[in-house]
Amino acid sequence: MSNEQLAVNAIKALSMDGVQAANSGHPGAPMGMADIATVLWTRYLVVDPTDPTWPDRDRFIVSNGHASMLVYSLLHLSGFPLDMDALRNFRQFGYPTAGHPEREPHLGIDMTTGPLGQGFGTGVGMAIAEEHLRAVFGDGLVNHRTFGLVSDGDLMEGISSESGSLAGHLGLGRLTYIYDDNEISIEGDTDLAFTEDVGARFRAFGWHTEEIDGHDHGAIAQAIEASLVVPDQPSLIVAHTHIAHGSPNMADS
Repeated sequence: MSNEQLAVNAIKALSMDGVQAANSGHPGAPMGMADIATVLWTRYLVVDPTDPTWPDRDRFIVSNGHASMLVYSLLHLSGFPLDMDALRNFRQFGYPTAGHPEREPHLGIDMTTGPLGQGFGTGVGMAIAEEHLRAVFGDGLVNHRTFGLVSDGDLMEGISSESGSLAGHLGLGRLTYIYDDNEISIEGDTDLAFTEDVGARFRAFGWHTEEIDGHDHGAIAQAIEASLVVPDQPSLIVAHTHIAHGSPNMADS
């Protein structure tokens, strides 16, 4: 088994155990996005665990805040200052793993949001800030990217359309969002209320789009690489995933 697959399995196990111990939270989203997050963090995201607030780090936004155990697992496995004791005490008073919403740059958390759509808008704002700073100070000093994870709930909210339209208009080519398209919402199947062609909407906004199997590491890498070479369009990667991927009883539920 490759180290990458071991990391995926570890993220799933830590996420399940943290939620189970707290009897609170959502293990399905972290399990479903473990492949995506592992490929992004191990191959593309530019951060420094020894200096979490390094100004030119890539920004990582988790708009689907119900996946906060995914972030904690990533930070722990990547060497950020978040130990196993903090993971064992997910959502317990006095520990830094309180769940969403939060912003803790000293731990490596740029933004994990609660209100759906908030993180989507925040990431657009961060990409605008990067574009402005790079124009003022040059790419020798400012040269980072903004990556984000978004969910069905985020894309149902009006703020995602408003800020998405602005991002397309401004041509924010250093912004990449990965959409966890698992066809499940808290009420049930997304067929109940959300059947639009999301990719078509974002192409109309002026975004570059890709559509992939969110559990295929090669496809994930190829889509991220494609987003990195589009200089004048933000990118949305529509990743088809299975919520609670790997669970024999809870997957796709």
